Amino acid sequence: MPDVSFDFAGQSAVVIGASRGGIGAAIARALQDAGAEVNITGAEDSCAPEDAERFAYTQLDVTDTAAVRAFAAGLSSVDILVNCAAITRRGEEMAPEFFSHVLDVNLTGSFRCAEAMYPALKARGGVIVNIASMYARFGSPRNPAYGSSKAGVEQLTKSLAIAWAPDGIRVNAVAPGFIVTEQSARARQDPAFVAAVEARTPMSRWGQPGDIAGAVLFLASPASQFMTGCCLPVDGGYSVV
Repeated sequence: MPDVSFDFAGQSAVVIGASRGGIGAAIARALQDAGAEVNITGAEDSCAPEDAERFAYTQLDVTDTAAVRAFAAGLSSVDILVNCAAITRRGEEMAPEFFSHVLDVNLTGSFRCAEAMYPALKARGGVIVNIASMYARFGSPRNPAYGSSKAGVEQLTKSLAIAWAPDGIRVNAVAPGFIVTEQSARARQDPAFVAAVEARTPMSRWGQPGDIAGAVLFLASPASQFMTGCCLPVDGGYSVV
């Protein structure tokens, strides 16, 4: 029987995109609370004040291959990599230049980080958890770049899972639903939209960042040791209606 406790003592984790107190930060805190040594990154010059004393923080542009590789080279080992860096801009993603930038951050950025940390992950038989989205499965008329990028993240997860299974690296993803974060703030300014989401969601609410952390810890733990290439929906049932 595998160890089904979430005990990450002695393990090192890197959470990419954890500077703004949202999903990434919630995951980083949960990993640290479970015993892991956690490094976090973000696009901003500093992380959320409440996390400044908790984590080693590195400002990192995930669209800069050289910077990502330099960051990875400074890590002695990586047991767990969580790719959570993402951007979106509701209603403004039809511009081709911005569309390309979203894909560069959300999709190619996830690949850059995985590729750069592959040697360290291989040495530890590590785990990658990518953050996808339920929009990987639905059309997204006001967020076409975001939806496309997250569909790509799900496909990347499957492809890397196959490619790196011989190296002992498991690669899975989590697909959050509507979560209360800074990123969703613009959408939540529309009362009709908020109400529609709650009406369709069987659990009748938006999710909180902490709702995603448990699924990530599960996928990073030995409890999921025979899982790779999967994408777990964490959306309050929104995607099954």
